[in-house]
Amino acid sequence: QVQIRESGGDSVQTGGSLRLRCEVSEVLARPNCMGWFRQVPGREREGVAAQCSSSTPDYADSVLGRFTISRDDRVRSVYLEMNNLQPADSALYYCAAATSWTWGPLSSRDYKFWGPGTQVTVSS
Repeated sequence: QVQIRESGGDSVQTGGSLRLRCEVSEVLARPNCMGWFRQVPGREREGVAAQCSSSTPDYADSVLGRFTISRDDRVRSVYLEMNNLQPADSALYYCAAATSWTWGPLSSRDYKFWGPGTQVTVSS
């Protein structure tokens, strides 16, 4: 069973930066997609950024230009660089993996493996 673990969540002030890391326990079949999602209580899980094998990254409009996703398959890790953080970015951030997809890289429906999440809190 693939296991995923996120790290790097923290409390920062508006305008601050964080770098989240996602570690995957084993090599995934290719092609695959790695995605970052976030959720706040009472709201649906939102796709933030995703990068599939040999594809350009996809970003939610709300983070375009501020967040950057990157992968290092040699160490089975995915990163989310977050800059100019705003209070609206506060959420539990999840990393997830998909080895097949129908709905698109930013749709949570396609992702089979999930980490427990890491909390990001941005204060004004």
